[in-house]
Formats: sequence, C-alpha cells, structure tokens
Amino acid sequence: MTATPSPDQDTVWVEHVDLIDRVPRWAAMLALAAIVIGIWDLATARTGWVSPIILPSPGETLDDLIFVGRNLLTGGYMLEALWTTTRTVFWAFVIAAAIGFSLGVLVGETRFGERAVMPYLVAIDTMPKVAFAPLFIAWLGFDIASKVALAAFIATFPIIVSTAAGLAAASENERLLFKSIGAGRWQTLVRLKLPTGLPYIFTGLKIAAVGVMAGAITGEFLGGGQGFGALIRESASMLDTPRVFSLILYLSLLGLGLFFLVAWAERRLVFWNRADRPGGVG
Repeated sequence: MTATPSPDQDTVWVEHVDLIDRVPRWAAMLALAAIVIGIWDLATARTGWVSPIILPSPGETLDDLIFVGRNLLTGGYMLEALWTTTRTVFWAFVIAAAIGFSLGVLVGETRFGERAVMPYLVAIDTMPKVAFAPLFIAWLGFDIASKVALAAFIATFPIIVSTAAGLAAASENERLLFKSIGAGRWQTLVRLKLPTGLPYIFTGLKIAAVGVMAGAITGEFLGGGQGFGALIRESASMLDTPRVFSLILYLSLLGLGLFFLVAWAERRLVFWNRADRPGGVG
C-alpha cells in the first residue's frame, strides 16, 4: 500500500532514466570500441572470413601503429610528411575561414549578395569538388599551394552558409531596438548580429575543420607531394593495408585536434551560449 502525499507537500516530477542512459560516457565509448574490435578480430584473425589484403587484423594494425609512432617520435620521414599535411590543413582552414566569413557577410547583409552571389555559390558547391583537383594542380603546380587551394575550396561553403544564417538570427525586436536608438548598419552588424550569430559561425567552422582534412588528403592523394596522403597512396599501391589504416588513424588525430581547437575557441568566445547537453561535443 502506497502512502498518499499530504496536500502541503511539494510534488516533484522526476524523469525516468533508462539504465543504458545511466552508463558514463567513457564506459559507453570503451564498451563500443571493445565490441567493434572484437568483431573485427573475429572476422580477420580468428576465422579468416575477411582477407588481410582487404582488412588487416587488429594486431597487425596495432603493430603498424607502433611503427608509425616510433617513426614520428624519432623524426623520420613520416614526421616530415605529417608536418607537410599539418601546414596544408592549417593554411587551408585559415583561408577558408577568411573567405567564407567575408562572403557570408556579403550574402547575409546585402541584397546583391543574397540575390546575385548566393545562387552562383550554391551552383559551385553542387559540383564534385574532387574534380577540381587537376585544375588546381595545373594552375598552382604540384607543391603545397594546390593542396591548400583544394582544401580551402571544399571547406569554404559551410562557413558562408553558417555566417549568413547567423547574421539573420537576431530577432526583429532586437533589430528595431537598435534602429530606435539610432544605430547604423555597421554598429548593428558589429554589436548585435555578429555576437548573436557566433554560435552559427562556429558550427560552420567545425564543419569546415572536418572538410579541410578531406580536401588536404584528397589533394595529396591525387596530386602527389610529400604529405600523409601521398604515403597512403603509396601504401595502397603496395596493398599494405595495415600501413593505410595506421596512417588514417593518425590523420584522424590531426582532424580531431583541429576540431577541438575550434570547439575550445567557441567555449571561450561564446560562453553565454554553452549548452550542457549530455554527450555534446564543443
């Protein structure tokens, strides 16, 4: 028999949380990784269902990860390749952020940008960007410049869209308030629209941080050079799949580093919009 609460007692509504949602994030990630590695090991090393040419076993991949790590720590040729890729990613991201933000302001703040420029940007974005790699190589050569151009080209459009959307995020009442106190177009942009739109802009920067990695590696894969993309191409041509996997995993660390750097900057600059979402990133 359950006790009936007295009328003077406060009634508190408690949300029911399933058992799976109570598992800590780190434990859930470790469990998922263990399951994936277990299935991977079963399909390769234990049963041989999958050929090692197609998918290396976890043990082979771990051995190659250690080899690549030692080469990086001892200043071998892979460290130089990683530094080349890092420079490509960095400069491509900087250029994409500058061009994307500028065009986003043009599109979001002017009728000319919205009506005349945006349709061309959308048309360009729908094109297969990898197909532009031979053009960038023909224009800029096989050096790092062509890879930077391709990576920046791939990463620019998300920043344009997010910047334009961010500038439109301010409410009509806020705009009328600024207009009523005599704020000009530039003052409204700097003091209202940009601060309000920062969460949107950083969302585009996070997407660009992922896209710029894909562009840099694609450029190195197709256009030669000395980066990790070239090492992946060489390893794949020799059917050295453990080396391909290990290089990709190290590249993922570089991509994660750039992503979390943008997320850190967002937490510092957009501190008023910190959403405490379970399992959220950034």
